[in-house]
Parts: sequence; C-alpha cells; structure tokens
Amino acid sequence: MVRRVKETIQKEERQKEANEKNRQKSIKEEEKERRDTVLQSALGNENKGFALLQKMGYKTGQALGKTGKGIVEPIPLNIKTGRSGLGHEEQKKRKAEEKLENYRRKIHMKKQADEQAADQFRVRFKNKQEERKIEGDLRKSQKACQQLDSQKDINIPKEIWYWMESEPEEEKDEEKEEDEDEYKSSDLSASEKLQILTAYLRGEHFYCIWCGTAYEDSEDLSSNCPGDSSAAHD
Repeated sequence: MVRRVKETIQKEERQKEANEKNRQKSIKEEEKERRDTVLQSALGNENKGFALLQKMGYKTGQALGKTGKGIVEPIPLNIKTGRSGLGHEEQKKRKAEEKLENYRRKIHMKKQADEQAADQFRVRFKNKQEERKIEGDLRKSQKACQQLDSQKDINIPKEIWYWMESEPEEEKDEEKEEDEDEYKSSDLSASEKLQILTAYLRGEHFYCIWCGTAYEDSEDLSSNCPGDSSAAHD
C-alpha cells in the first residue's frame, strides 16, 4: 500500500515537471531569462568599453579609479516592470506613510478625548456627591436648629431658611416689597448656608451636627469637637 502511494506521488511530480517544460513561456518571462543570463556573465574582450578599460590598465576584480578606491561591482540594474511613471512608487509610499500618520493622529486624539471625557465625568460625579452631602448636612442643621431654638422658646428663626419649614404665606396679593435679607438668603448657595448655620449652632447652642452633641459651653465645644466642618470629622 505504501509503495503504491509513493509511485502515485512520483508519477504526479513527473507529470508536473513535464507540464512545466511544455508550458509556453510568456514574452516577459523569456526577456527576464535572457536578461538574467547576460547580467550573470562577465564582460569579455569583445565589449568595447571593457577593452578600453584594459588598455588603460584595468584588471578584472580591480576597483575603479586612479587610486583604486572606486566601486568593484557594477551598479545594480533595477528593472521597472509596471506601467506607472517614474517616481510613482515613491509617491505611493509617501501617501501610504501620510495615511498611516493621519490614522495614528486620529487614534491619539480619540484617546485624549476619551480620557478628557472620563476625567470630566469623574469630576462631575464627585461634585454631585459633594453637593448631595452638603444638602443633607444642611437639612440636618435646619432640623437641629429648629429643635434647639424651640427649646429656648425661640418661635421665629433668625433667618427664614434656618428652619426646614417656612412661615405660611397669606393668600392675598403681594406688593413685591421684600426685605433685603430675603434677597441675600436666596442668593446663598447650600454650602454658604451650611457654613452660616453651623456657626450659629456652635455659637448659640454649642451644637455640632457631625458630632451629634450639644456641649456645655464654648470651651467644652472647642476641646472635644474636631472642627466646624465635615472634613474635620473624617
């Protein structure tokens, strides 16, 4: 069985070689074979240029020039087989390099844009969390202020926003005359309100919302409370 397989393979190889020999070569292939044959053969005395060099003292294998520092091998022959004009390949190569450089630049710009977008998202997310925490601390401070003021029989808050609930509005036409303090309170941010209300609670009631403790006096507050901000209690 193995012998039959080998015979079959050998038969196919012989048939392939015969087909290659019988195949009619194209004009380009014949030209290439003739050119390679000529280029591989050395110049003889029948060549006029070579004969002139020999008369001037040149010997086979010797470098050109009076000092013998010139080239030894002939300048290689590069055959142009395509139909494009001279310089086309160089231009094609340059365009390919420019295209690759543009692609790399776009990838780099996209990467920078993605990183910048991610950084902006992280900053917005962090700011949003901080805003929510400040608003939560402000609500806690307002509730504590209302409760502590009530214990001292204070029925009206020092500022309208010191307490969670505002005074009921009368159902009648307003003359649009508001107090200057009301304008100022509406312009305050949640962070600014928290700072003001924290100072009031600490100064008036010796109370810290982050400690959750009403101290006996200012000395007790300054001695046992870490500070007047959330960061001081972390």
